Amino acid sequence: MTPKIDIRQRRARLATRHHLAAPASSVHTVADAVVALHATDPATVHLSAWARLKRDCVADVEHALYDERALMRMLGMRRTVFVLGYENASLVQAACSADIAKKQRRLLEQHLGTQGHPENVPEPGRWLAEVEDATERALMARGSATAQQLSQDEPRLKQQLLMAKGKPYEAIANVTSRVLFQLAVDGRIVRGRPRGSWISSQHYWATMADWLPQGLTEWDADEARAELARRWLFAYGPAPIADLRWWTGWTVGQTKKALAAVQPIEVDLDGVPGVVLADDLEPVADPGPWVALLPSLDPTSMGWIERDWYLGPHRAPLFDGTGNIGPTVWADGRIVGGWAHRPDGEVVHYFLEDVGAEVEQAVEAEANHLAEWFGEVRVTPRMRTPLERRLAQQS
Repeated sequence: MTPKIDIRQRRARLATRHHLAAPASSVHTVADAVVALHATDPATVHLSAWARLKRDCVADVEHALYDERALMRMLGMRRTVFVLGYENASLVQAACSADIAKKQRRLLEQHLGTQGHPENVPEPGRWLAEVEDATERALMARGSATAQQLSQDEPRLKQQLLMAKGKPYEAIANVTSRVLFQLAVDGRIVRGRPRGSWISSQHYWATMADWLPQGLTEWDADEARAELARRWLFAYGPAPIADLRWWTGWTVGQTKKALAAVQPIEVDLDGVPGVVLADDLEPVADPGPWVALLPSLDPTSMGWIERDWYLGPHRAPLFDGTGNIGPTVWADGRIVGGWAHRPDGEVVHYFLEDVGAEVEQAVEAEANHLAEWFGEVRVTPRMRTPLERRLAQQS
């Protein structure tokens, strides 16, 4: 008979393993617990850590990223930027980033050969390889540099492409960012310190050799996918297989092969088929009442593609048009509302369902705590959602 794991147990695991019901001990623990912290919006990394540490953690995050270099910012699953611990970064490089790198290289070479402006680039593959090597040498000579500085050192980075010719959104742009993207996803360069504060999205670049002299651990791609699947299942399982495939960005074949190596057990998730690690069937204790204010693109909010068991009917006000979730209010393993940071510094929230007086009071206290932590900093999500936009308007 297929084992059953109900929604209550899934929510208990989420609360406990993602360190939402009780504080984590360190930034490293937070990152490993969720496998990877979303970093498309730089503020998300710090807000996700704050929600799980319940203390000022900007200095801790920056120390782990830029001094210890035990965490690193890299492009991984679904062509998304994440912050990960060293071990998980090594897995993601082999399991996800390498495939992305191959596809993006083919695309960039095609664009260089057919959409160059004012002229196409002859032998685009050779040209790109030469420019990448020259850019890496320039970066190594500087130690760290911005994209603008590197384009001064290597003028070929100013090569232009004419994209979407004849369309209303036609645009001409330098290849600088795409070459740096390619070098990064190939694991040759790394995003370093921000140019501004912790909410800045502009970063200095460094070579991998300078930033992490020992480099990432090399993994066989199939073995890396199996190990990444195992770690994801411990953090996010039990779950339908579709959730794993979506989160990783793998093909059906890659997902099946990884799971064949892991050999999880099939379970019944309240009528929905799912899988769980073979040694992870024992129930997790109910952690008791808890609330959390999670930021836009938090890894818990974005951990699954099938979200009804914690999102309920609240998708429309909390997501933008491309599937990115905004700031959310959580209570006991489910999303019950949203929040926003206003220009005057107030953190305001709105409940999308009746939660009772105790939860309301706990959320109010959490909002006040967060506003105090923000201080003079103001955070606006890069991906705006209907509820966040409405709440952020000053009354």
